[in-house]
Amino acid sequence: MLPGRLQGTVSERIQHVFVLVLENRSFDHMLGAATGAVSPDGELRPGIGIDPVTGAATTVDGPGEQRNSHAGTDYRIRLGAPFVLPVDPPHEFCDVQLQLAGTPISGSPHDDRCTYSGEYPPIDLSGFVQNYANEAAVKHSSADLGAVMACFTDRQVPVLAMLAREFALCDRWFSALPGPTWPNRFFLHAASSAGLDRSPDPLETIGSKLAGYHFEHGTIYEALDAKGLPWRVYSGDALPQVSALAGMDLPVLLTRYHHVADLAGHLSRRRYDAAYTFIEPSYGHVLTHGADFQGGSSQHPLDDVTRGEALIKQVYEAIRQSPHWESSVLVITYDEHGGFYDHVPPPTAVPPGDVIDPENNAHGFRFDRQGVRVPAVVVSPWVPDLRSPGVPGQNCNLVDHTQYDHGSLLATVEQLFGLEPLTQRDRHANHFTHLLSARAPRPAPRTLPDPADSSPQMDDSRMDDDRLAAVADPAVAERPLTATMRGFVETAAILHARLHPDQHEQVRHRIGAITTVGEAARYLVEVRGRLAERGVRTARQGGAGGT
Repeated sequence: MLPGRLQGTVSERIQHVFVLVLENRSFDHMLGAATGAVSPDGELRPGIGIDPVTGAATTVDGPGEQRNSHAGTDYRIRLGAPFVLPVDPPHEFCDVQLQLAGTPISGSPHDDRCTYSGEYPPIDLSGFVQNYANEAAVKHSSADLGAVMACFTDRQVPVLAMLAREFALCDRWFSALPGPTWPNRFFLHAASSAGLDRSPDPLETIGSKLAGYHFEHGTIYEALDAKGLPWRVYSGDALPQVSALAGMDLPVLLTRYHHVADLAGHLSRRRYDAAYTFIEPSYGHVLTHGADFQGGSSQHPLDDVTRGEALIKQVYEAIRQSPHWESSVLVITYDEHGGFYDHVPPPTAVPPGDVIDPENNAHGFRFDRQGVRVPAVVVSPWVPDLRSPGVPGQNCNLVDHTQYDHGSLLATVEQLFGLEPLTQRDRHANHFTHLLSARAPRPAPRTLPDPADSSPQMDDSRMDDDRLAAVADPAVAERPLTATMRGFVETAAILHARLHPDQHEQVRHRIGAITTVGEAARYLVEVRGRLAERGVRTARQGGAGGT
């Protein structure tokens, strides 16, 4: 172990945990190359740092010469990823199994009702390009199929790369299950998805969830409440996914939810009471354009990754320049891999062991396999600075090879604040308090580099909702709902029902009539307006994309 104070004192130092969870990127894609170095002949050399467990020099487990083959063409790992993709790489449960195992299970590639045999097939990581090709064909797109094998360089993502090199990079952090956003985000809040192994149900069954998603052993927010520890949510959107949890009622929305633009101002005050702060990005103009994520800060593949870089910079600098820096830790990670290649096979996992809602469990997944590896960086003045000229080629600080998943976040919060585990997943997950072992707060940069210039890009962040709605493509508006839009409609319906608890039947009738992207977009705008009228802070700003 690294030298430092006894682990028992970590909870005395850390009074504030901040968590920023971005969207849909794998470790190799975001940080596998960005933390390394490129030789004069163009060869990628992995980043070199110190293993916090052994204290010895080690290298970042980044990509090498891996490839996928499709239609007679080899697609190799390459440097330089596009900032925006024209087609979203699929990442539903069946898509991920195709990516990991090279063959679909049953049904067509887009049959999200396909079943699961009960045992995950052998993983050879051979189907990422094939799966993206299937999606591009459905969308009639000539998208670059090799984009899912591409890796950002440090010049493309200088903000995240600097934090990864400066503090602690976790290169064995896996998403919670091989599937999409919603169940993976639920694991971050509850160490469980209550059996959900796909995106939200079709609209005809959403009505049963108007009270929010319930978990047998509750969520981290309920555990903090029981301990008398304050928490907050900061969001770039009026409809953050976290609000779909049971218990996020109107009084909570009015007192615990804030717009991310207010974070720096709140932290500048001498008193900041929240022990736990969850930060959810903006999902862009999806609130008015339907399937358009542009203008957000989530780093969704359909949006410019540099906007998410700006959010990371904003959050870090707000904490770093506040009087609470020396009592804080910031964790930056991603919900799931978003269909991008990663060369490390997901390991087995401990099932949560709680009640599985049969309505949620479309594939019969047992939650005994983790999802694809995602980026994770732990930032704190208590992360030791062990960079030394005595380590040849060292360009990173701590490179932690400990196996983590989303349950590790909760396990760490539980260690710091004396909470009991929620499920068997976080009970058995490794926590990362050993990364907070410096003998004294270390120096750290007060500011981070500006995001890269990704021009040309659409800069419509100042358009108001009416203008965005007016320029929406009518052809898009008539498209049937996607899994993504079903999720946003579900969140909106849950919030709508909380604003009007006596109108559940009307809400069910309203969402049951939504069949197109345009109808969904109009409903999302309506609910956001209702939230703003009631004083919910996350809904107070015009424009979907500001950070």
